[in-house]
Amino acid sequence: MRLEGDEFLRYVLQLQGTFQPTQCLHAAMYQQHFGLHEAPFGITPNPAFFYSGNTRGEILSALLYAVTQGEGIVKVTGEVGCGKTMLCRMLESRLPRGVDVLYLVNPTLGPQEVLHAIAAELGLNTNGRRADEVLRALHAELIARHAAAHRVVLLVEEAQAMPLETLEEIRLLTNLETANSKLLQIVLFGQPELDENLALPRMRQLRERITHSFNVPPMPREQIPYFLSHRLRAAGYQGPELFSRGAVRLIARGSQGIVRRINVLADKSLMAAYAEDLPYVNSYHVRQAIEDSRYSCATVRGNRSMIVFDKLLATCFRRRAT
Repeated sequence: MRLEGDEFLRYVLQLQGTFQPTQCLHAAMYQQHFGLHEAPFGITPNPAFFYSGNTRGEILSALLYAVTQGEGIVKVTGEVGCGKTMLCRMLESRLPRGVDVLYLVNPTLGPQEVLHAIAAELGLNTNGRRADEVLRALHAELIARHAAAHRVVLLVEEAQAMPLETLEEIRLLTNLETANSKLLQIVLFGQPELDENLALPRMRQLRERITHSFNVPPMPREQIPYFLSHRLRAAGYQGPELFSRGAVRLIARGSQGIVRRINVLADKSLMAAYAEDLPYVNSYHVRQAIEDSRYSCATVRGNRSMIVFDKLLATCFRRRAT
């Protein structure tokens, strides 16, 4: 049996009796070395690490305005790993009091199932009820919350995977309104395929209900050093610039500006620098990270690293033992 990467590290930690399920496995090994109080490049969206550069701050401000004004359906699109979920989490954390947030995390639901899911988010018991009964209960609950000066916003993630019939059901929910305002504000987060779905003739009515559309772009090369520095400082780093210019160039090339890839490469590069007991990350460390990540788009000039990452982890364990 061959174990690689985190699986290898998990296995060794279990043998040593030091494995912690909630631990960011290999990041925990280099945190003390670089003076960090937490992992700076985790891929789980954490609002404490939100980077407002490259239009992300502007998009967040525009989202807050659109939601609080109750202006129809809002759409946010971007490639896989570009930071849509982080924007979703930031939107929720910045919404004022009196805004009730509902999440729809399973986009594959059918039209009737989605009504039950939204009703459940509102705390309604819909067991045994027909779709029309659930809709009436939804309407009554939304009116009650509106009367209590509460606005309700539905955040839909991975909307590109939602069946077209379910998207149409979502559109029909925007018909629930008072004489002056919508009772339910909807924000769709999705990959570019969402735009392809909305471009279909049968989706014309939903397309017309979208009042604001935002695209989350890849991180341009000139922004990446600021992004890396921001996350390091947020994690407690207080030293000089940690990534060399060559390292940043390779991260930019290997990641193609995709934030999730930037984080993965930066994390593994720190691990490589730690294994060599160095206080900085150079281009050689990034080459190792790219080799381990095997991104199909990552083309790096020079010799490909022959170091497999499980050997790198073994080096780190030898350091821990000394």
